[in-house]
Amino acid sequence: MIQISIPLVPSDDGVLLIPADHVTGLLRRLSADWLESKHAGEMRGDEQTVRDLADVLTELADQIDVECIGFTSAAPHP
Repeated sequence: MIQISIPLVPSDDGVLLIPADHVTGLLRRLSADWLESKHAGEMRGDEQTVRDLADVLTELADQIDVECIGFTSAAPHP
């Protein structure tokens, strides 16, 4: 089992936010953990399904990274 500490950042309107790099790190770590658990025989299910689900998490992390890069690149610089 993995344990990850994720900081929560309060916004001006009281909503709690999680930094994007922590979200993508969590998704990638979860994906890797699933694959490691499957290879170690600790997880049930067929290997292809686990691999497909792990790939979806990695692709989601990549998509978030790309969108964040696009957002920060488009932001006006002082």
